[in-house]
Amino acid sequence: MRVRIGLTALVLLAGCGGSSSSYSSAALPNAKKLMTGYLDGKGLTYHWVACLRTGRSFEGAAIVRCNVNFGDPHIEAYCVVLKDGKLYTDHQDPAIPCQRDNRAPPATIVTS
Repeated sequence: MRVRIGLTALVLLAGCGGSSSSYSSAALPNAKKLMTGYLDGKGLTYHWVACLRTGRSFEGAAIVRCNVNFGDPHIEAYCVVLKDGKLYTDHQDPAIPCQRDNRAPPATIVTS
C-alpha cells in the first residue's frame, strides 16, 4: 500500500522532534548594528557600543561581547549570539557565559 504525503505535511513533519531554535555567530559589524538597534528600540541613551570576540561559545555559536557606555561612567557588557537570526543576549538568557575577561592591556591613567 502506498501513501502519498503532500508537501505541507512533509514540512510539518520536518519540524517535529527537532530543536525549535538555532544559534549562530554574529559578525562584529552585524553584532554592533543589532545591539544599537536593540538599545534604540528600548529608548535607552548611550554614548557608544564596542563589540569584540570573546573566544567563548554558546550552543556552538561564537559569542561576541558588546560593551555599552551608558555614561557616568557606566559600561554594561552584553554577550551576544544570534537565535534564529535575531539578537540574543545574556540578559535574555543568563546561561550565555559573559564573565569579565582581561584580554585588553591595562589602561594608563594620566592626571594633571
